[in-house]
Amino acid sequence: MRVLLVHPSALMYSEIFLRLEPLGLERVAAALLDDGHDVRMVDLQVYRPGELRRETVRFQPDAVGFSLNYLGNVPEVVDLAKWVKSVLPHCFVFVGGHSVSFVAQRVLEHSEGAIDAVLRGEGETGAPALLRAFPERMTATVPGAVTPDGAGPPPVMAHSLDDHLPARHIGGRRRKYFIGVLDPAASIEFTRGCPWNCSFCSAWTFYGRSYRRLSPEAAVEDMSRIREPGVFIVDDVAFIRADDGNEIARQLERRGIRKEYYLETRSDVLIKNEEVFRRWRRLGLNYMFLGLEALDEEGLKAFRKKSTPEVNNQALELARSMGMSVAINIIADPDWDEPRFEFVRQWAMSVPEIVNITVQTPYPGTETWVTESRRLTTLDYRLFDVQHAVLPTRLPLHKFYEELVKTQSVLARKHLGVAALSKTAGIVARQLARGQTNFARMIWKFSSVYDADKQYAEHQREVRYELPPPATPPGEGPAVVANQKDLFVHVPSRSR
Repeated sequence: MRVLLVHPSALMYSEIFLRLEPLGLERVAAALLDDGHDVRMVDLQVYRPGELRRETVRFQPDAVGFSLNYLGNVPEVVDLAKWVKSVLPHCFVFVGGHSVSFVAQRVLEHSEGAIDAVLRGEGETGAPALLRAFPERMTATVPGAVTPDGAGPPPVMAHSLDDHLPARHIGGRRRKYFIGVLDPAASIEFTRGCPWNCSFCSAWTFYGRSYRRLSPEAAVEDMSRIREPGVFIVDDVAFIRADDGNEIARQLERRGIRKEYYLETRSDVLIKNEEVFRRWRRLGLNYMFLGLEALDEEGLKAFRKKSTPEVNNQALELARSMGMSVAINIIADPDWDEPRFEFVRQWAMSVPEIVNITVQTPYPGTETWVTESRRLTTLDYRLFDVQHAVLPTRLPLHKFYEELVKTQSVLARKHLGVAALSKTAGIVARQLARGQTNFARMIWKFSSVYDADKQYAEHQREVRYELPPPATPPGEGPAVVANQKDLFVHVPSRSR
């Protein structure tokens, strides 16, 4: 079967700070290739819509699969699915990914028949099963499938993460992928899932609180296939188990594989497993993202981070002692007023780290989607991107955006524009000499993307597709989840 896989375009945050290869879609592609299909991929982060249309007409796929990991891309994917059906009426169109797994039935309804199936859960197992069932019109029996004819059994997890290593060769324009100064950069996965249960996050509800890993041998084999000098380790929390991180490092050292790394982890994990992070520092780990989320005890408890300001400060000191470049995320509550924004600006300017600000956003699949006591002010998918306010703001909405953008721009001036160029002139020169322009363009792009007037105006757009509201309207039910199992995509199981 001829299969075309499509990743939608970049969202607001990705227009500046990063553009990552569609690793999940590449793993699905590998599973389909192993099943004997002819697979091609178009990533609209790096290709134009016209190029997708030409490829569709030229390739004449029997099936088109869209990745929908982010709610903000739902309208785009629904419209693309409708276009595919208009030019290839008999083509099987399916959608899968993280976010769509929580709103599968609604997206199916939006498509008005253009989407034949939404696949909940992990795609490496679901996509091959779906395409095997399609000729016999049995897709409604596939685990994880939601179709107009009904839904199949619960989705099934991949048997082993060692299977179906990413089919990176089927994409193109890989030089367009980057994260910060790592330009170009590939992505790699060592583990999947998260054992914590932060109230704002849906990683643990998607994976059923499981935590699985590639074998060190498979992880190193995948790394050996990467040609890019920079690598982003996409694990939700890197090196939870020090032994695993040490063994991968040992095998990389033995094989002489040298890269420059960027990863994400938690403050408590960094402190507990200091030695493995120091080993990776020697191996090329230069950049780290720490999700502090809040600066005070009350905020951390509200997000159920199971951390404290003292632990966060200790982790920052430790990262500094290693000579690591650290980025921090702080979640802005829509209830913030001007003094609170000013406090965050002052704190962020007092520390050497890069500080990012995102907006608190309840997502389907998170506990806050169910328990948030404030009513959502919009159900427009496009605004669910952690850059817009979808809850009531204490300040007038436009003023909230003015304060938000002012805060983001103050922080950006520390590390973008002239300040960034003075610190990274040598890096930029070497990148430009190799024809790499992603990071250089990023330095000057902030003001063209982050604009209070623009963000406010985006609330006034016509809304054609809306999220399904929470089953219990916020404020009308108890502020607890009666049964956490109702949140899960994959049934909870033991860690593997």
